[in-house]
Amino acid sequence: MAVLVALGAFLMTLAGGWTAQRVTDRRHLVLGLAGGLMLGVVGLDLLPEALEAAGEKVFGVPAALLLFVAGFLLAHLVERLLAARRAAHGADEHGGRTPQVGLTAAAAMVGHSAMDGVAIGAAFQVGGGMGAAVAMAVVAHDFADGFNTYTLTSLYGNARRRAVAMLFADAVAPVLGAASTLLFSIPEGVLGGYLGLFGGVLLYLAAAEILPEAHHEHPARSTLLCTVAGAAFIWLVVGIAE
Repeated sequence: MAVLVALGAFLMTLAGGWTAQRVTDRRHLVLGLAGGLMLGVVGLDLLPEALEAAGEKVFGVPAALLLFVAGFLLAHLVERLLAARRAAHGADEHGGRTPQVGLTAAAAMVGHSAMDGVAIGAAFQVGGGMGAAVAMAVVAHDFADGFNTYTLTSLYGNARRRAVAMLFADAVAPVLGAASTLLFSIPEGVLGGYLGLFGGVLLYLAAAEILPEAHHEHPARSTLLCTVAGAAFIWLVVGIAE
């Protein structure tokens, strides 16, 4: 089931890359909805499950929450390092952009997508309801991943074939990540810690990248409504699963 769901992430990633070439004015609504889905999964399902599986305290704080904060900070650190590298090469060729920077950023997206697949497999080891909720957020998020992977690669002066190659790698990554979880069963404590860490990363992507991008050029009520609808939908899914 996890691998089948990851195939949905594969298709959604390709759809995101295809849209990057033919973007319309409705992109902000899609990103707004994706941000709401991610927020709902983190707050309403991912963190409660992580706390239940890894709730032992370390200096008075549940280990799952410490890893949640660590995941958020890790995602922030990676983004800042990439931003610093882009700034350091800002005066280079291709209109102030360096092709290698675009490839590095896209490769980071591929690695993140592989961990998305692992998250899907790990969530299905917890239960079908948890797996469905996480998969829904990952699939929605992978549309933005595909969009950003293609955009980052091409934006920095890389040829279209390189952008397409990185897009395809990003699409395959979650399938391989999900398939890897078929080979082993993750212990409950480790699983809870990983879900906490992944929740922090997911929240950072939603709050620092997806939602700001959704509202950047279109601060419309419809975008906000899509975000609220995404979170509410996850609440419905969690309620039905319970």
